[in-house]
Amino acid sequence: MIEVETVLRGADELIGSGGRTLLVKILRGSREKKVLELKLDASPVYGCFRDLSEAEVLGKIDWLISHDFLRYEYDGRLPLLVYTEKGWSIERFTRAKELFLVLRRAAEAGHGEFDAGFLKDMNREVIFLLLDMVKGSGDARFIPLLESWERVDYKKVRKRIRGVVSALRGHTAIRNTEAEHDSEG
Repeated sequence: MIEVETVLRGADELIGSGGRTLLVKILRGSREKKVLELKLDASPVYGCFRDLSEAEVLGKIDWLISHDFLRYEYDGRLPLLVYTEKGWSIERFTRAKELFLVLRRAAEAGHGEFDAGFLKDMNREVIFLLLDMVKGSGDARFIPLLESWERVDYKKVRKRIRGVVSALRGHTAIRNTEAEHDSEG
């Protein structure tokens, strides 16, 4: 079984700047100096395939390349991995899901002020997908986090955040109305 999401997540750390060999090192959990200097050991999938041989991990990567999830772009003579549209659509969702879990943990912990600076320069497609996930949750506990985030981000993202906050407030109002109706009946 090819673990598509795992390999794509590992590739995210080096898209456009590294190739298969470096991706193998991330996935196998290499302690090589270059991996540590580039902080590739911080990848959430670092070492996921530590029990596999280099050849087995390379086989997984090559499978993703041959099945149009990843491809090469050349920088001079160096082949660098990049996502195909098919691969990016999976990775975009994976990254948004990771961020949603971070926000959900913060919302559940009741953090009113939230340092959302790390979200500011992230890929906008990922951010908008994340905001859709928050909106879809219907959970008003996200509102304080979103309001903190809105203060630090760019105009288009702030506008989208306001829409999500408004929708979450609407969900809360609907739930309150339903609860009042249920208690009357």
